[in-house]
Amino acid sequence: MSRIGRMPVELPKGVSVDIKDGSVAVKGPKGALTQAIVDYVDVALEDGNVVVTRKSDMKQARSNHGLMRSLISNMVTGVEKGFEKQLEVIGIGYRAEVRGQQLVLNLGYSHPINFDIPEGISISVDKSNKITVSGVDKQQVGQVAAVIRDYRKPDHYKGKGVRYVGEYVLLKAGKSA
Repeated sequence: MSRIGRMPVELPKGVSVDIKDGSVAVKGPKGALTQAIVDYVDVALEDGNVVVTRKSDMKQARSNHGLMRSLISNMVTGVEKGFEKQLEVIGIGYRAEVRGQQLVLNLGYSHPINFDIPEGISISVDKSNKITVSGVDKQQVGQVAAVIRDYRKPDHYKGKGVRYVGEYVLLKAGKSA
């Protein structure tokens, strides 16, 4: 049995779960999320906990068992506390700022990059070099942070670019004369 899948998801105060029509809906103080129930598993609400069980012992059923439990756990955490990723912009002349519903990035190109902030995500910039992406959906927060990082990945020679806070970039030696 899946070690992750067999653990029940505890519901904190203020978070409610509704299971019907092949989907799980979670509501909390920060918002609401919905997820379709994947094949080969059942989801039930027992004693204030969400319990995920699998219908058979097939390989796909075992994979989906842990997956569904993790998705529900992330939804509960998201609507209660939220998720956030932090990026830092490193380089001379590299800047970031929020203008309305757009993140404007100056990353050494001939033009600024205007990134439209998606619904459900909030972005803040501290001191024009630290970007914080936050929201209730873990997958969406990670995807938005990855898209912003892809505009200028860290350079392996000078270290310039957009990187996650705490990310280590191995700098290569340049040419020697």
